[in-house]
Amino acid sequence: MTTTDRRVVANIAVSLDGFYEGPGGPSDMSWLMPYAVSDVARDHLTGLWQNATTALLGRTNAEGFFSYWPTVADDENADPRDRGYGAWMRDTEKVVLSHSLHSAPWPNARVFDEPAADVVKRLKQEPGGDIVVFASASVIKALLAADALDRLSMTVFPKILGGGKRLFNGEAPASTWTLTSVTQGEGVVALTYDTSR
Repeated sequence: MTTTDRRVVANIAVSLDGFYEGPGGPSDMSWLMPYAVSDVARDHLTGLWQNATTALLGRTNAEGFFSYWPTVADDENADPRDRGYGAWMRDTEKVVLSHSLHSAPWPNARVFDEPAADVVKRLKQEPGGDIVVFASASVIKALLAADALDRLSMTVFPKILGGGKRLFNGEAPASTWTLTSVTQGEGVVALTYDTSR
């Protein structure tokens, strides 16, 4: 069995105090939205999906992403970067991790009720570009715990939320990462780290 050179990339936005979700829960996007539409955040996201051929998501994010982003692809008033991401999300292979779904209600999608690291190991045997996890913290945490991430991509937004859910809460094993890019503007910092394993 041969392994392809597919990278597994995780992407998530966090507040200055390290939360990916504020006290208002997952439906409260008010802290995130003013910065998610910044040029830095949009360009950073574009750089991620342009090299990817698979979106890997948990069920909750999949339901939100796949109901919203494909509609943006045809919105002539949307930013061209958003339309590009919407078209990519509509057309690309989608892999969804779920305990409750038995089949995929979306086109070009597969559903697995298996550990994230096992699914990634199988995906890396298949041809293709990067495998990107977009904002699915439970999947990212599982892949960090299994040392199955090759790249960690974060956008830091200039908000202190004072509570919520953290990506790093002391459960990930110790590891070393190399900073490979930094961009900033409009209060947003986009960081990309590659594993040093």
